[in-house]
Amino acid sequence: MFPTLAPATNRLRTGLHALAGAAATPLVPADYLDLLDPLRSRTDLRARIVAVVPETRGAATIVLRPGPGWRVHVPGQYLRIGVDVDGVRHWRAYSLTSRPDETDRTVSVTVTAIPDGIVSGHLVHHARPGEIVHLEPAAGDFTLPATPPDRVLFVTAGSGLTPVLGMLRSHLDALPNVVVVHSSPTAQDVIAGAELRAMAAAGRIQLIEHHTASHGRLDAEHLHHLVPDLAQRETWACGPAGLLDALEEHFAANNLLDQLHIERFRPVVIEPGEGGTVTFLGTGRETETDGATSLLDAGEDAGVLMPSGCRMGICFGCVVPLRSGAVRDLRTGEITVAETGDDVRVQTCINTAAAACELDL
Repeated sequence: MFPTLAPATNRLRTGLHALAGAAATPLVPADYLDLLDPLRSRTDLRARIVAVVPETRGAATIVLRPGPGWRVHVPGQYLRIGVDVDGVRHWRAYSLTSRPDETDRTVSVTVTAIPDGIVSGHLVHHARPGEIVHLEPAAGDFTLPATPPDRVLFVTAGSGLTPVLGMLRSHLDALPNVVVVHSSPTAQDVIAGAELRAMAAAGRIQLIEHHTASHGRLDAEHLHHLVPDLAQRETWACGPAGLLDALEEHFAANNLLDQLHIERFRPVVIEPGEGGTVTFLGTGRETETDGATSLLDAGEDAGVLMPSGCRMGICFGCVVPLRSGAVRDLRTGEITVAETGDDVRVQTCINTAAAACELDL
């Protein structure tokens, strides 16, 4: 009815919001809203832990309820989770083990705690329902085709079983002939062991357990004896690098490499400090910076055309992908770590280098 008033009202609202943000720095209105609704949609995706379910003596399933913006995953894909431990945000990748169509709209990852594993140890032994974690959209192509092959072989070891669990739970009715070869130290160390054995007892899968404590390491040559029709099966494998390397070599030697699908994960070895070399990918420029200069200022000082907006952490106009390294939030001291090649989004106006890092522009 009064079309000329709407733009003025919007401008007034925007101005008041900016004024409130300036008065509230380093906390901005968005931060106060986060206290009321931490899962609300902004630029990042978050989830609330709703359950931590023990699986074995060193593994647990973490059930998550993502906030708005979550896109349904494909079974076999992985999820990168950002967990805050002692003021540092660490990102790790874990395979999704839940069906994509859970009725309660939750997703789950099954995590094995590794020695000195900051994130895995926290999730398995210390995480509690109600804790908020950060997410990235599900990714990865370690998935079954739309029309699965008639004969499928899954070769897994340790926590490499987890993406296969997601596939089995979601696609078993579409898989007429499935062999699962899984290696673990003992029968008690098999994640979802009772579930897998129930599938086998019902004739849904052929399960071959290889226990390294009594039979030694599983090798590729042994696999041919365990699965005589190996050459007729499409194979998906996930596990330690040594096993995957051996499988690649074996399949290549037998002209079967096009039937092998492999999932690998990379470890994170980054020690946050103060400042470091900032590389601006795509520009051919890099600069040394201290731990007090924002990434935005450092880039501009180096002659890089940086996206920007309010320059105070409100508008998110300066967000770029952090491909590797570590950055520190100048307001909170919070550290965000990324592996090589990652796409972790950071605000350059309120973050500084906490180690050598690469930004994609």
